[in-house]
Amino acid sequence: MAESYVKPGAPPGPPSAPADPAAPPPRALGPPPQGSAGNAPRAEARPSAACPEQEQCSVSADTVLAPLRAALDSCRATVQKQVCNDIGRRLTVLEDAWAQGKLSAPVRKRMSLLVQELQQQHWDAADEIHRSLMVDHVNEVSQWMVGVKRLIAETRALPSGETDGSADTEPATEPATEPTTEPEQEEP
Repeated sequence: MAESYVKPGAPPGPPSAPADPAAPPPRALGPPPQGSAGNAPRAEARPSAACPEQEQCSVSADTVLAPLRAALDSCRATVQKQVCNDIGRRLTVLEDAWAQGKLSAPVRKRMSLLVQELQQQHWDAADEIHRSLMVDHVNEVSQWMVGVKRLIAETRALPSGETDGSADTEPATEPATEPTTEPEQEEP
């Protein structure tokens, strides 16, 4: 008879099902939703998770990082040293995350596309890929994507002859007037 007794104020339920603290949560709660775009790529990404550092599984880090560093080098003549150093630090964070296998296959693939757009000087397309990465994969990219965004903006602002990365050692004829004013601004 004690089994059928329900304590006043207690929620109704079967008397033989006491709350078990070790029991898993109800099925309705389950894991958080991954989003409609996240389900299919994650299924494809599982095989590559076993070998995240191999080139055959995904895009190599050098394919993405080399052009980004080249773009940074081409910006050094016109962009403040502190800004360039910050971008460089963030690219290092990206490189470390890539090497440690912390980036999913969709992020690696989109970064490869972003770099291709950057190399072709398709600034709006590169910026759109940057935004989509920030929205869809914020936890993976938030620490370093700010540097990529700034690099896109600074590369876009360069005179057209310097954006290919080959003008980082010899300035074009136009910057002859600009560098005389910038070093004075950098050195207070």
